Amino acid sequence: MSNRIYFGDNLPILKTIPDESVDLIYIDPPFNTGHIQGRTQIKTVRDENGDRVGFQGQSYRTIRLAERGYGDNFDDYLGFLEPRLLEAHRVLKDNGSLYFHIDYREVHYCKILLDQIFGRESFINEIIWAYDFGGRSKDRWPAKHDNILFYAKNPEKYTFNREAVDRIPYMAPGLVGKEKEAAGKFPTDTWWHTIVGTNSKEKTGYPTQKPVGVLRRIIAVSSNEGGMVMDFFAGSGTTGAVCLELNRQFVLMDNNPQSMEVMKKRFADVKDVEWLEGEN
Repeated sequence: MSNRIYFGDNLPILKTIPDESVDLIYIDPPFNTGHIQGRTQIKTVRDENGDRVGFQGQSYRTIRLAERGYGDNFDDYLGFLEPRLLEAHRVLKDNGSLYFHIDYREVHYCKILLDQIFGRESFINEIIWAYDFGGRSKDRWPAKHDNILFYAKNPEKYTFNREAVDRIPYMAPGLVGKEKEAAGKFPTDTWWHTIVGTNSKEKTGYPTQKPVGVLRRIIAVSSNEGGMVMDFFAGSGTTGAVCLELNRQFVLMDNNPQSMEVMKKRFADVKDVEWLEGEN
């Protein structure tokens, strides 16, 4: 089966996916912030009268190349999510898992909805992805984390490849033996990982792009080689990129033309990708 990328509304596309045919679903839906999520692509050139000061005090002029963005505002956010999550539950295999990526504004409401669909006993973890870049509020604790809710379709039988997970350094290596220190420790439910930076090699220019490192950990632990991974809010296509790296198959969906533009470039050299169009 070829890898597939669909352009269109994900709900009617999801209804065409066979029952119990997907090993892992990761989704990063719009967070319902009420704002336009956007990113402006720029480049800088040397200019004595420029608007930026760079390395060794040299002046640079900013040139705006392009802007990308999407609306992030739903009057009935849970009503929007519920039919899509019901389809997600249907298409997951019995040993499959869902990772639902959201932020602090909606996570509590979304967990209640997911408990109703998957069952409270199927809730495995709330993962906190912590980072330390971006704006700093002055009247509250700066929000520097996202929440990832991990559900198993069958809590008694789900894929969890512990040995495939990247180990991390001990925070207090002096308290463990040299052998443990050298091996590193298994990560907890709090993941420290930087965002996709302005100068990162990963950067595609798509707003809210998530890091390869976060997706790599999820896909490695909760699917097997040759397995089928789905992301129906695909954005910049990071899920697909990691699947190619880890020898998984993927199904991606998005209804944003800018998402398709980014993914066309990202997968330009990949032969085994089928581009399909659904309803919009």
